[in-house]
Amino acid sequence: MASSLFIGFLTTMALIAVIGAQNAFVLRQGIRGEHVVPVIALCTVSDLILIAAGIAGVGALITAHPTAVTVVKLGGAAFLIGYGLLAARRALRPGGLAPAEQTPTRLVEVLLTAAALTWLNPHVYLDTVVLLGSLANEHHEQRWLFGAGAVVASAVWFTSLGLGARKLAGLFAKPATWRVLDIVIAVVMIGLGAWMALS
Repeated sequence: MASSLFIGFLTTMALIAVIGAQNAFVLRQGIRGEHVVPVIALCTVSDLILIAAGIAGVGALITAHPTAVTVVKLGGAAFLIGYGLLAARRALRPGGLAPAEQTPTRLVEVLLTAAALTWLNPHVYLDTVVLLGSLANEHHEQRWLFGAGAVVASAVWFTSLGLGARKLAGLFAKPATWRVLDIVIAVVMIGLGAWMALS
């Protein structure tokens, strides 16, 4: 019984702890110290919904309709490339300010961006709904326990990333450091978007 919970936790940590669009955004908000808890909550609740959907069998439905996956993939690719270009623009802007010196972003804008980075990313569906859903269902009557472990892992990861990033705030006090981070974010976002569109 406990093994299904633990396996769900470890599997999700292995899948989620990679550099991606969603993680880069949570990291950036954490360093800025802006609307961090709502972003963590949105990402965690989104994972809860997606994991539950996968266990309930939505993953099989997705794989049966590849056209829908293609539409989501192209939409997600366009969004990621657009977000990456904005990050590149921030990085290359002469005389740019560190985010702490800029006007704070409204909560609704931050949450909409976090939601888009989560729900428009086809890899979220493939990893969370299809893969985790399939792995959970291999545990038969303990599949929901596996899912609980997966959700706990998601909550632990996003909380650690978002709140832990604040410890890097001193390092990011200078605009030059933010430029480096924005360049990394731009490369990751544009690279993921291009790969998604061409794959």
